[in-house]
Amino acid sequence: AEQHRVFEPHGGRRVVLATNVAETSLTVPGIRYVVDPGTARISRYPSRLKVQRLPIEPISQASANQRAGRCGRVADGVCVRLYSEDDYLARPEFTEPEILRTNLASVILQMTALGLGDIEGFPFVEAPDSRQVKDGVDLLRELGALRPEKALRLTEIGRRLARLPLDPRLGRMVLEGEKEGALAELLVITSALSIQDPRERPVDKQAQADQLHARFRDPTSDFLSYVGLWNHLREQQKALSGNQFRRTCRDEFLHYLRVREWQDVHSQLRQTCKELGIAVPHASASPDAVHRALVSGLLSHVGSYDQSRRDYLGARGARWAIHPGSALSRKPPAFAVAAELVETSRLFGRTVARIDPLDVEKVAGDLVVRSYSEPRWSKKRGAVVADERVRLYGVPLVVGRRVQYSRIDPVVSRDLFLRHALVQGEWDSHHRFVRDNERLVAEVAEVEDRVRRRGLLVDDEE
Repeated sequence: AEQHRVFEPHGGRRVVLATNVAETSLTVPGIRYVVDPGTARISRYPSRLKVQRLPIEPISQASANQRAGRCGRVADGVCVRLYSEDDYLARPEFTEPEILRTNLASVILQMTALGLGDIEGFPFVEAPDSRQVKDGVDLLRELGALRPEKALRLTEIGRRLARLPLDPRLGRMVLEGEKEGALAELLVITSALSIQDPRERPVDKQAQADQLHARFRDPTSDFLSYVGLWNHLREQQKALSGNQFRRTCRDEFLHYLRVREWQDVHSQLRQTCKELGIAVPHASASPDAVHRALVSGLLSHVGSYDQSRRDYLGARGARWAIHPGSALSRKPPAFAVAAELVETSRLFGRTVARIDPLDVEKVAGDLVVRSYSEPRWSKKRGAVVADERVRLYGVPLVVGRRVQYSRIDPVVSRDLFLRHALVQGEWDSHHRFVRDNERLVAEVAEVEDRVRRRGLLVDDEE
C-alpha cells in the first residue's frame, strides 16, 4: 500500500526516484519537473566473454525524449538534462534493439523446433550479428540440444528443452534433475531463478532482513537456500490463513507477490513435466545430485579459485568474484559454479555453489580437453602411466592425475614397455619367457667373460 501512494493525487511536494522503466511504463500524476542524468544500465552480451554485462551508458535521444515526457501531463513542465545539447545531438536517435545485444539461444532453439530453416537467412526486422547467432548455437551445443552436424537439428534433449517454458540453461538443469533423481529440488530452484528474488533488503532494515533470511542459508550453496526458503513458505502457508501468510511474508522481508509468482511458475513447470512424461519424486536428493544437475546447464559458469589473485578463473579466461551477498563470499571454495555472471563494477558470480570438479568432468563429457605429460613405465603398476590434465573452456578441473597411457598412445607405451620392462627388467612378472630371457642373457654374458670377447650379446637398443 505504501508503494502505491505515489499514484494518488495530493497537494504536498513529492520527489520520485525512478529507474528507466519509468520512461514508458509509468505515469505519476502531478509531476512538473524531471531531472535526467542521461544514463542507464543497458544489458549487453559481448561475444568475447559471453556473459551478461550491465554497464552504465548514455541513453539515446528517444529515451531522453521519453524521460522529458514524464512531466507536463497536466500543465507545462520543465526537464533539466545534466548533459549538454551537443552531447544530446551526438547520441544515437534510438536505443539499439535488444535482439542485437542479447544471447539468442532461446530464440534459435524455438526457431529450430518450428523448422524455420537457416537462422542467418531469416528475415528479421533487425538482423542480429552472425557472432551472436554463433554464440547462441554454441550454447545449445554445450547443453546437448543440437546435433554435431553443421545443419541445425535438435537432439532428443533439444526437443524436450523447446517444450519447457524456461531459459535453455534452466531447462537443461530440469532434464538432468530427472536423471539425477533431484527433480523436486530442481523445479524449486529453476522457478526461483526465473523470477526476481523474493527476499527483500530495505535500506533502513538490512541487518534485520539478513538475520531472518540467514535461517535458510546453506554455507555451501546459494541454490539450496532457495529450497530451504521454499519449504519454510509451504509450512507457513499450510498453518496460516491467507491474510496471516501475507503479513508473515511482510514481517520476514519476503515480497508476497513474488512468492506467489514463484509458486505459479513452479506449478506451470510441474504441469509441463507431467505432459513430457516426467515424474516428480517425493524423496529428497543429495546435495551432490542437485549440483550435478545444476552444472549441466552452467558448464561455462564454472570457476577455479586463484589464491594469489583472490578470484576465479572462468571460461575463456574470464575472471570473476563471488558476489558479496552470497553465503560463500567469505570462504570461497576451490571450485564454484554461478547461476549468472554479471558485470557491474566488476564481473560477479551471483547465486553460487561449491562443486566437485570430478562431477563437472563427468557432466561435461566430450566438452573437456585432455592433455598428457611425462609418459613413463611404472614397475609398481606394471604399466605405462602419464599425468593427465583436464580442462573445460580453459578452467583446470584436474591437474596431474596419474592414468594408464596404453589407451592414449599404444605405440609409445609399447616402446616404453620393451625398453623398461623387458630390456631393463623393471617388471615383477611370473611369465616363463621373462625368466627364460634372463637366463639366456646371463649365459651369454658368462660366455663373454670366459672367452674374453664382447659383442656376442646384442646391445639394449638392438
